[in-house]
Amino acid sequence: MTSGPSSFYITTPIYYPSDVPHIGHGYTTVAVDTLARWHRQAGDDTWMLTGTDEHGQKMMRAASANNVTPQEWVDKLVTEAWFPLLKTLDVANDDFIRTTQQRHEERVQQFVQAIYDRGYIYAGEYEALYCVGCEEFKPESEIVDGTGAFEGLKVCAIHSKPLELLQEKNYFFKLSEFQDKLLELYSTVPDFVRPESARNEVVSFVKNGLKDLSISRSAFDWGIPLPWDESHVIYVWVDALLNYATAIGYGEDPEEFARRWPAYHIVGKDILRFHAVIWPAMLMAAGLEVPRGVFAHGWLLVGGEKMSKSKLTGIAPTEITDVFGSDAYRFYFLSAIAFGQDGSFSWEDLSARYQAELANGFGNLASRTTAMIERYYEGVVPPAGAYTDADLHIQKTVADAAAHADAAIERFRIDEAIHAIWTIVDALNLYITENEPWALAKDDAQRERLGTVLYTAAEGLRALAVLLSPVMPVSTEKLWIALGAAESIGRLEDQPIREAGTWGVLKPGSSVNGLAPLFPRVEQSV
Repeated sequence: MTSGPSSFYITTPIYYPSDVPHIGHGYTTVAVDTLARWHRQAGDDTWMLTGTDEHGQKMMRAASANNVTPQEWVDKLVTEAWFPLLKTLDVANDDFIRTTQQRHEERVQQFVQAIYDRGYIYAGEYEALYCVGCEEFKPESEIVDGTGAFEGLKVCAIHSKPLELLQEKNYFFKLSEFQDKLLELYSTVPDFVRPESARNEVVSFVKNGLKDLSISRSAFDWGIPLPWDESHVIYVWVDALLNYATAIGYGEDPEEFARRWPAYHIVGKDILRFHAVIWPAMLMAAGLEVPRGVFAHGWLLVGGEKMSKSKLTGIAPTEITDVFGSDAYRFYFLSAIAFGQDGSFSWEDLSARYQAELANGFGNLASRTTAMIERYYEGVVPPAGAYTDADLHIQKTVADAAAHADAAIERFRIDEAIHAIWTIVDALNLYITENEPWALAKDDAQRERLGTVLYTAAEGLRALAVLLSPVMPVSTEKLWIALGAAESIGRLEDQPIREAGTWGVLKPGSSVNGLAPLFPRVEQSV
């Protein structure tokens, strides 16, 4: 068997579309999209999945409040809000799964039947406090006393809303049987859960002991029926987690499933436990491989508070993209926040970074380089002459940045990758300032030197276009065309990203085309 490109399957969390998406959803999605784009461009067999989790009690109640059926409600939200989000943010996902699709529902029933047949599910009774917002029976650690209007009640620590006491006959998954196996997994694969703070949290949770998980509900019918008892629907989180397997052919297309699975999951830290504890245990019960890894990013804070649809603190992505563009959105959230830690959003910070790093930094570098080639060489990239130490320093900066960025991507640290790439922007801007091509142009004896300086700047921009294309696909494509690279080298998305640091790829003689400002001045009050 000949070995093809290595598989890289990556997923967003499956989003709960009970309302419209906010910038937190956008943040997760563009992070996953950037990682997928990078690996695609590296030649890996890449597949990016996103989608919506459409069952459960919360969805049923939202539909009822809007006087429509649950299916009508989710259809409206997905069509009007969640599909457009992908277009707004230039996301190049390979698939979008909806848990109300037949392909998903049938395969979920197959999976649950399989672990039932293997003896991991039993019938029992359950009484516990339930959060409709989390769709979860709450552990003691996440139950707090209510205040104000909810004084005297027990409320969810995450949603600050009263919990409901539920008593039902349910079916249970033997989660407790997997405690030792999970601890062994975390020990033998230390980076299964990342970052380290998330790993420590998961290990501590599992060490404290696991209780069997209620995996069915009989109090409502908006869900997938249990195949052996249709008076119960499958617990929404069991149904939701299975999307990562059903979307790539579990139970239907074994060849495709074998090609893609296992996956990397990028999730918010508030749903880490489902992905790092329950999900691998379910897979173990089914005799399937566990995921390659789970990476938990932090919360996106606005005004010091986690964004929340229920608290009406969400900001729509279009509020940003309509002013600054999608590339600025992607760049800002992926560079300004250490991936894996909480991050704060403010309009002031966004505006300042847009101006300093994008407009004055990268955008100005691109504009003045192409303008000088047009002015001094009639729009044709000149050949380089003998390289000086200053030129060689740029070449080393480009090579180092490309290597460091790829290593950072392997660690899922997109922010570190961008910071590494940005050393090229800073070095080139300083290089142009120090070498003064406008002064060289006045002296015919310096013609060769002028050509070397402008070739160095243009070739540096070629490397930047390749390295930044997963982060900012729109502006880098414009730059690529302006450099004449599309005609002389080929499509940007076809450039091998792990070779981006190799010097001398841009061909002298390439025709430089006029470049409008990549990041135009934004007139706005913040």
